[in-house]
Amino acid sequence: NDGKDELTVRFEAEKNGVKLAKTYTIKRGSYEIPVRYEVVNGSAASVSPQLYLQIVRDSTKLSSGSSFYSTFTGPAVYTAAKKYHKVEFSDIDKNKADIDKEADNGWVAMVQHYFASAWILPDGIKRELFVRKLDANLYSVGMIAPVATIAPGTAKTVDAKFFAGPEDERMLETVATDLDLVKDYGWLTIIAKPLYRLLSWLHSFIGNWGWSIVALVLLIKMAFYWLQAKGYE
Repeated sequence: NDGKDELTVRFEAEKNGVKLAKTYTIKRGSYEIPVRYEVVNGSAASVSPQLYLQIVRDSTKLSSGSSFYSTFTGPAVYTAAKKYHKVEFSDIDKNKADIDKEADNGWVAMVQHYFASAWILPDGIKRELFVRKLDANLYSVGMIAPVATIAPGTAKTVDAKFFAGPEDERMLETVATDLDLVKDYGWLTIIAKPLYRLLSWLHSFIGNWGWSIVALVLLIKMAFYWLQAKGYE
């Protein structure tokens, strides 16, 4: 939408006098999409709806990458009790997925190399968390949150947030608690994570990723110069 930094899209459906409205707010330059769910009970009886949030993906891993290391592809679940937990597709097949089934905090995500998608609900909302196999090569991760009973002539709203974007740690930290953990460095985490932090710090000054990488390489060369000099001797 030219000239605007925000676009609001609203969808409505009605059945037997009960209306559901979903409002998506898309902001320019942001990978977060706030979603407001509003249930308006225009019927003569009380209703007790549930909010159903889900991300679906097949188990096929990307062919790109390096044979030197591999990163995680699949569902991930976070709660305050069990913290960040990756779920292998094979564990879902064997019904061995070890996640919190119920919580009032946290998020669910689907992780894929450099990118991730996630559903986030505000803390305090009780929800059921699940991972499921839907088809031969199709899996889902999601949350089901009961909405309080809605009396006739009243309405209730629930705010959620959907994220779909690159695994930029600093950005992910601002979206949800520990969402930056979806960035999987594989077994090289102990080396790669500090180097990425240093690279991001350099980029904050230089403003160009290419030159930031050059500067990082020069710093590493300087740090290990004495070791290389001893080797040459």
